[in-house]
Amino acid sequence: MTFLYVIRRGDTWERIAMRYGLPVEQLVGANRELRELSGMKPGATIRIPILPACSYTVQAGDTLEEVARIFRLEPAQLLEVNPDVHPRRLRIGQTLTLPRLYGIVRAQDGVYGYRELTSQLDQLQEEFPFIEVGSIGRTVLGQPIPYIRIGHGEREVHYNGSFHANEWITSLLLMRFAERYASAAASGKTLAGSDAGKLMEETSLWIVPMVNPDGVELVLRGASPEHPYYERLLEWNGGSSDFTGWKANIQGVDLNDQFPAYWETERDRRARPGPGPRDYTGPGPLSEPEARAMADFTASRNFRLVMAFHTQGREIYWNYRDFEPVEAAPLAARFEELSGYRAVKLTGSDAGYKDWFIREYGRPGFTIEAGYGVNPLPIEQFGLIIRELMPLLIEGLVI
Repeated sequence: MTFLYVIRRGDTWERIAMRYGLPVEQLVGANRELRELSGMKPGATIRIPILPACSYTVQAGDTLEEVARIFRLEPAQLLEVNPDVHPRRLRIGQTLTLPRLYGIVRAQDGVYGYRELTSQLDQLQEEFPFIEVGSIGRTVLGQPIPYIRIGHGEREVHYNGSFHANEWITSLLLMRFAERYASAAASGKTLAGSDAGKLMEETSLWIVPMVNPDGVELVLRGASPEHPYYERLLEWNGGSSDFTGWKANIQGVDLNDQFPAYWETERDRRARPGPGPRDYTGPGPLSEPEARAMADFTASRNFRLVMAFHTQGREIYWNYRDFEPVEAAPLAARFEELSGYRAVKLTGSDAGYKDWFIREYGRPGFTIEAGYGVNPLPIEQFGLIIRELMPLLIEGLVI
């Protein structure tokens, strides 16, 4: 069986094959009458083979990496569809499900940074023209901070990720969710039982998948001597060129300690005298362009609910100094039930985005601490994280 695919500008055999999880040879074989795709005009059609659900039986000596290599996958892609599999403990005779649709959003070489995000945003907008992509502002280094809007309903909801640089896996989570939501809406399908088209009519979802692009790139790719902050970064990082523990923005300020919600109290609690990898609240609230962009963006909308995704701990923080609305506690209990994460009434923390939103607007705000372990979480955890949080992400649109 096959289905028809409409050629888009820039398509290649390889790109289409990757999108639909096919060997290039199989895709070409289904379209033998065509000599080369590059000569076809946008708007023409080709046939895409529909693969049956497939699996692989583990053999003696197999490793996850070797199985992934055989099928031209990344190990993380295998783990996403096999969340109960331990990556270092494959058993002979064990059945691994093979993904038949790779999609656009995926990590590259085990990481997901600003480069990957911006490239895939362009592809998502091309694939799903009904989504809106733009920028809420710019970083210290002048990089646009992207947003995605899905839906046009009156009820506005906001999700964000990667306030902290070494928590970049949250950007992959939100981008993958955006792709699944848009794909379900485009094909007239449900999103985990919810009518995606109806959700789009009723709700406007605004996602800022990476609040801290400069910091994420520093964590993933380090800083060369040509970097404008190179010498300062080394000094702030204790002379080390290993930035994997870096949470702050490129000026050494913790963006989630930047909001005017008892900022002075948080500054005194942190007691950090100056820039560093973490916990410096900055010279004043909203001193950093990324934090100001988030505050201005939030003030420009009418969000009924916000979720800020962080790592790690498998916890949900839902309150702030009793400013939270009465519906916050039952919503947190519902999210706990859906995700298996623990809803925690947090004390001794101020100046976060969620704190400011609750205090400023009196509406439900949540911090979701995804996964468990040491930041940055390994990409192998991604499959389990998205499996646990997908119901929560959908619930935020329907409550």
